[in-house]
Amino acid sequence: MQILIIEDEKRVAEFISKGLKVEGYFCEHANDGQSGLMFVRSQTFDVIILDRMLPDIDGITVLKQIRHLGVATPVLFLTALDDIEEKVNGLRAGGDDYLTKPFDFDELVARIEVLVRRSSGGHERNETVIRLNDVSINLTHHTVHKDSELIKLTALEYDLLLFMAKSKGRVLSRERILNAVWQVTSDPLTNVVDVYINRLRKKLDGNQPNSFIETLRGVGYRLNVH
Repeated sequence: MQILIIEDEKRVAEFISKGLKVEGYFCEHANDGQSGLMFVRSQTFDVIILDRMLPDIDGITVLKQIRHLGVATPVLFLTALDDIEEKVNGLRAGGDDYLTKPFDFDELVARIEVLVRRSSGGHERNETVIRLNDVSINLTHHTVHKDSELIKLTALEYDLLLFMAKSKGRVLSRERILNAVWQVTSDPLTNVVDVYINRLRKKLDGNQPNSFIETLRGVGYRLNVH
């Protein structure tokens, strides 16, 4: 999936780009409106993340030009302006969503996923069981089986496994796991994620390091599923 980030704040752009790449997205970055429009004219994107305040052309003008080109790609505005009128103006100009800085990275990812589903006309299935190789997660009863054997998990182990399962095999950094499962927004300087990953491995796969849960050294973890 291709994402264009039009953002003049280098630190913000690098934070978004690094995080999305870990999630499995491909990102291009433009640091002003004109550069962003050049990308739009030459490439196709699934989502455009557009800063409201740019150094050369303001974000709404950039969006209007994007729509004038006939490009219907979903656009998510980023802004430091937490003002209802600003949000209304952006949406009326053709924007699809609005996120105010500072923002939670999980929320950014969730909003991107929603925009992609809307643009593709896709619908989420109301699954009651998630199947991952020989492991099945029952969402109704909060139980996990390997083949026909019931695997006893603690609440946190279950939440961790479910979060990884719903990420569909994407690489997940330790920071993202901490934020989603433990609701921690900064590094607690502990190895709690590694401890719980090892617990899951022991219960689901005999603690083999790269069978069911794969380690990508220096990056994070992902489920090795097909």
